[in-house]
Amino acid sequence: MMVPKTRFTDTSLIAALTMMLGLIRWKSLALTWATLFALHGALETRASSAAKPNVVMILTDDQAPWAFAEAVRSGQFDDVPIPSTPNMDRLAAEGAVFRNFFCTTPVCSPARATLMTGRYASEFGITDFIPQPGHKLYDPDAPIYLDPNTTVTFAEVLQRQGYRTGLVGKWHLGDWMAPEDRDKHPTQHGFDSFMGLTGGGTSPDNPELELDGKVQTFEGLTTDILTDHAIEFVEHNADRPFFLCLSTRAPHGRWLPVAPEDWEPYDTMDPTIPEYPGLDSQRIRKMMKEYLASTTGVDRNLGRLLRTLDDRGLSSNTIVIFTSDHGFNMGHNGIWHKGNGIWATKQKPPGEMNQGTRVISDKYRPNLYDHSLRVPAIVRWPGVVKPSAVIEHTASHLDWFPTLCAVAGDASATEGLMGRDLTPLLKGESPPNWEQELYTEYDMIRYTTASLRGYRTPRYKLVRDRHNEGRDEFYDLQSDPGEHHNLIREPEAQPAIQELDAKLRKMEAKVQARK
Repeated sequence: MMVPKTRFTDTSLIAALTMMLGLIRWKSLALTWATLFALHGALETRASSAAKPNVVMILTDDQAPWAFAEAVRSGQFDDVPIPSTPNMDRLAAEGAVFRNFFCTTPVCSPARATLMTGRYASEFGITDFIPQPGHKLYDPDAPIYLDPNTTVTFAEVLQRQGYRTGLVGKWHLGDWMAPEDRDKHPTQHGFDSFMGLTGGGTSPDNPELELDGKVQTFEGLTTDILTDHAIEFVEHNADRPFFLCLSTRAPHGRWLPVAPEDWEPYDTMDPTIPEYPGLDSQRIRKMMKEYLASTTGVDRNLGRLLRTLDDRGLSSNTIVIFTSDHGFNMGHNGIWHKGNGIWATKQKPPGEMNQGTRVISDKYRPNLYDHSLRVPAIVRWPGVVKPSAVIEHTASHLDWFPTLCAVAGDASATEGLMGRDLTPLLKGESPPNWEQELYTEYDMIRYTTASLRGYRTPRYKLVRDRHNEGRDEFYDLQSDPGEHHNLIREPEAQPAIQELDAKLRKMEAKVQARK
């Protein structure tokens, strides 16, 4: 194990001053004192910077909250198998697990825009995933991207507070490959360095990735390769405050190949899957095993990164955040995928199995189901977070920005944001005015069209489709956490529907006014 570097103390500095004064001649005293005071100031600055905790965020892609063994063992999910995630479990044992953490839009690009900025992605015109060059829906004449001239990411805040910042993996907030588009590069959004995907996806092995500004093909498993470079970033910046975002491609499909040790836990498994009328059970069982094997590959590499922090003596002064961009369905409510869910039934469309609402696509089921919105969220923060803490309060990706601003000691960038600093919850406090309600949205413009607006409380959820009449939904989450019974037309539900509708319209107008 590497021994941490020794730092000067005030006592050792005074001793050094005394020794030097005994060696110098009086005629150079003024110069020497000036030099020594400059040295003292530099040491104080370094000590101040070193006191800031490092931050490592592992941001996975398409990871359901049930693709995490501790959450399944807790009893929160009973229709999925227990995955092999010993390193996520380790983080949970050493830190805090959120049971009700959500994205605000359940597809990649808008979810990531919200996470990075603390604002709803629709404020920037990012409402669905951004196609990359080569995708059949890519339109070079109508680019969509996170504009560095009008937005601030938490990476920028950390950067200006003296952190060395690095992004390894997926960005998916705009194409920068054309020479005239280089201002959209992640390094224009607060990252000192970037290595990773040039678009929203790549293959699970032998990927094309950007390194040092050049796109090249790498040999091996993509998750392993990205983690190699994340570890390299940590090792190169171990002597100063750093922020690393390892944004994995997995467990986004395609899931195979994986390493043999990642497949082994599932080789002979007959996985538990959700029940749904007409579900293609054989296909879902096969997909479940592949999906979880991909997740185990992420977990194995998480272990490599945690061991690097241990070996470098950095763990005690490093905040580790583990989360995903959005959730995932694997047969739940008859679909697989996320907010742009794909029917997993043998016949398409399944007609009235669509929760009593009108079917708009024989393939896609746009949705704001909890399985699409809820994400895993674990925070290990030595000295602040008690081991094995469980947080039941509602929180969302809106909250990472103000939380990391608080870590950096810069609250100025949080003015006007809807998110909240999570530190009180992480300290085990229960703020009496903590809002437990959540507004969500998704305008599906790729493949089919829907305009979903959702308002969720711990008891109820209301979803309005502004584009498709007859597709509104209302669920009692207390009696129906799986959202199987749409009560939108039930007379006894109307008072609660009207109450949530008023709150939904108020939030919808508030977000619209910020565009």
